[in-house]
Amino acid sequence: MSTLLLLNGPNLGILGRRQPEVYGTATLADIESAVSAQVADRGWKIASIQRESEGDLIHAIQDNYDSAGAIVNPGALMMYGWSLRDALANYPNPWIEVHLSNVWARESFRHESILSALASGVVVGLGALGYELAAQALLRLVPPSSD
Repeated sequence: MSTLLLLNGPNLGILGRRQPEVYGTATLADIESAVSAQVADRGWKIASIQRESEGDLIHAIQDNYDSAGAIVNPGALMMYGWSLRDALANYPNPWIEVHLSNVWARESFRHESILSALASGVVVGLGALGYELAAQALLRLVPPSSD
C-alpha cells in the first residue's frame, strides 16, 4: 500500500479555531478524513504530519521519500522557509502546494511563495476543498504502477 504525505506547517494544527473567517471551520482531522477518502480507492493511506518548526518538517520530508506524493501546506514558511525549499527540491515525487486562503487577496508579503516554482501544482483560496483537489491531482499525476 502506498502512502500520501500530508504535510502541514506552523499554526495549522489549530485549524477550526484559528481565524475561521480566514481559514474556515474545518479542523485538520476533518481535512485528513477527506483526503483519506479521496485516495482510498487507489489503496493509498495518508501520513499526516503537522509541525510548528521548519526542521521537523524537513525531517518528515526526508523520512517519507518513499511516499507516492505529497500535499504540502507550508503556512508562513512559504515566504521564508529556505531550508524547507531545499528539502522539497530533493523530494523525489510529485507534490502540490496548498493554501486555505487566497494569499493574493491578503497582505502583500503573502503574495510570493519561494516553494511554488518547485511544486507540481498550487491550489489557493478554496479552503479545505483545496486539499481534496490536490489529492485528486496527485492521483492523476502518479501512475498506478508507481504506487
